[in-house]
Amino acid sequence: MYIVLMYKVCIMSLHLTNELTLQTFLFNADEPWIVVLSRIDDVHGSVSLEREKLLSLPSRFVLRYVRFWSTQSVEIRRSTMKATRVCLWLHAFSTVAALVGAFDPITTSVVIGIGVALSRSIYNYLQESCDRKWVAFNSTGLKEDLGNKLFGQHLASHIIAKAVSGFMNNANPKKPLVLSLHGWTGTGKNFASVLIAENIYKEGMGSNFVHVFTAELHFPHAGQMDTYKTQLQQWIKGNVSSCAHSMFIFDEMDKMHPGLIDSIKPYLDYYDRVDGVSYRKAIFIFLSNAGGESIVETALKFWNAGRSREEIELKDMETSLALSVFNNKRSGLWHTSLIDKNLVDFFVPFLPLEYKHVVQCAMAAMSAQGLEPDAVVANKVARDLLYFPKPERVFSVKGCKTIDSKWEYYA
Repeated sequence: MYIVLMYKVCIMSLHLTNELTLQTFLFNADEPWIVVLSRIDDVHGSVSLEREKLLSLPSRFVLRYVRFWSTQSVEIRRSTMKATRVCLWLHAFSTVAALVGAFDPITTSVVIGIGVALSRSIYNYLQESCDRKWVAFNSTGLKEDLGNKLFGQHLASHIIAKAVSGFMNNANPKKPLVLSLHGWTGTGKNFASVLIAENIYKEGMGSNFVHVFTAELHFPHAGQMDTYKTQLQQWIKGNVSSCAHSMFIFDEMDKMHPGLIDSIKPYLDYYDRVDGVSYRKAIFIFLSNAGGESIVETALKFWNAGRSREEIELKDMETSLALSVFNNKRSGLWHTSLIDKNLVDFFVPFLPLEYKHVVQCAMAAMSAQGLEPDAVVANKVARDLLYFPKPERVFSVKGCKTIDSKWEYYA
């Protein structure tokens, strides 16, 4: 016996990144297609398919949004999957409802079970969850990205690749991974965090398991420290409870009120569980300009001695960097127990960038816009930036921070 399912129309506006607005429909039995499921290889951009061809699409699927133009053809457009979730949930539950009314009570129980399983499968396929489909570490990808995209930071690239790979490949770490990234503005600290996230989470920085805190936005008032501490503890506990592989990024640590970060010390320590929750698989990243002077001092020392910056090793500055950050009263890590108790796994120094690195940043910015990199334009951008020390013009004052907004002016 065949059962014809009747669907109510579900109209949802989708605003795409290319500023197109489409509509997704749930049609009745005469037009039963909600979305087209097809292989990525089979459909590129926007094409039209005859109705008969829809039935022969492969079994490995990728969701596409559809707008019906007629009963004979549809236009398939590439887009994100998130906006179809509501319609798919309605589809799943309407399917169950229709089937329940068609069978006897005994079969109804089986059908409901199948419907629930179907709904759960659709949900897991579309909704980000803390499993290997959405959280899968790409060690090779991280190493290549750091080496090819993070300009002038051989030391930071090596430390981060080793630290993150070792942690993510350890099935039973003893504590969370805690990285503290330091250096002057524009040297790549935030960008390094993005690369880490992109090689762990399928959604990258857009993942529900990546959480970013900035001092001036989330903790602006010194008089509300107790409230901030409680909220921060609850937020971290709640999110780690949902996904053990959560990542927390604290930006502007040099602007954070001293003492606030100590409130999360128990979560970073060598405890099996804290209030029933294990934090051992989480990652905490601190970003700060504090310690930048110490890093620049070492870099200048090597330059004045005629030595290559690539000769700088972690042992040349790790101790002085940690002390500089610990004793900096303007830093959120000032006299923090995280340093005192050795809970920070690595202090990662980001070296000041030279002229050649600024040129690389400008070339990369053009490529990111889909343009052919122009070395002439890149050099114009680099030449007009400020450098120090003034006579020698060795290091960029702002690193690559303003490159994205400046290169178009010279093009």
